[in-house]
Amino acid sequence: MKRRNFIKLTGYIITTSLLPKTALCLKYKNTSKQPLIIGIFPRRNIKLTHKIFTPLAEFLSNNLNREVKLVTTKNFKMFWEGVKNHDYDIVHYNQYHYIISHLLYNYQVILRNQEFGSNTVRSSIIVRKDSNINTIMDLQNKTILFGGGQMAMQSYIAARWLLEQGGLNKGNYIEKFSINPPNAIMSTYYKQADAAGSGDVILKLDSVRSRIDTTQMKFLSKSPPLTHLPWAVKSNLDASLILKIQKILSSLNTHAEGRKILAKAKLSALEPATDKEYDKHREIISDIYGKDYGIETFK
Repeated sequence: MKRRNFIKLTGYIITTSLLPKTALCLKYKNTSKQPLIIGIFPRRNIKLTHKIFTPLAEFLSNNLNREVKLVTTKNFKMFWEGVKNHDYDIVHYNQYHYIISHLLYNYQVILRNQEFGSNTVRSSIIVRKDSNINTIMDLQNKTILFGGGQMAMQSYIAARWLLEQGGLNKGNYIEKFSINPPNAIMSTYYKQADAAGSGDVILKLDSVRSRIDTTQMKFLSKSPPLTHLPWAVKSNLDASLILKIQKILSSLNTHAEGRKILAKAKLSALEPATDKEYDKHREIISDIYGKDYGIETFK
């Protein structure tokens, strides 16, 4: 029997800079259940985020026989408002987002990304090879462009930690922000900044490799491997529903259709994850923001 696909894209404008939030609705005749809202953080731009995660949302909707709404925003600030407002039943975000939302709003991690065959990621400081910048201290009084804002785990918090490990403290360089990590790297490539703070995998993304010659960039510093980006759920979701979601998504790499969905989303797999796996992130966050993890700033 042909699979049902009832797809409606709402509030979608090609000029994405004019649009704060967009949603993809996957609707079914069964309206007795509330729709599940999946929030995806703006690691990439709105159009691309919808494009690559729509098959995943569609597959989940089909397997749960339930309406699913895929939501993203144009920047981290707007995305975090959705977390604070409990807009998302399932949420994919960075490790710092998870740690704060776990403390404040009781979100529970269920999955982690595997990308390019790895379930860990490293923060990095990236410069041009021809920049004559060879050590962290060479960045003193230089412009460092961080991708995403002060809540960006790899691109800001862990990147700042790397700078401090190399002897360069906040205030000893010019701190600027781009809308996301890819833009930070591309701006550095075009010499609009001296260095970029970013996750190391960003240089491998097709959206970056298609726009700049990544062979002209180098890693100045990398963090130890850290558990990859999490997927979490509201704690008030039914326990059996949470297990279904986890099982459906963590088994995508076991069948052909699922592997196509993962490839579209630029993932190798989604793996079950636990809260304890994010303790190393907590140590880094504490070093940068203090023992309260900066909660007073971002709650």
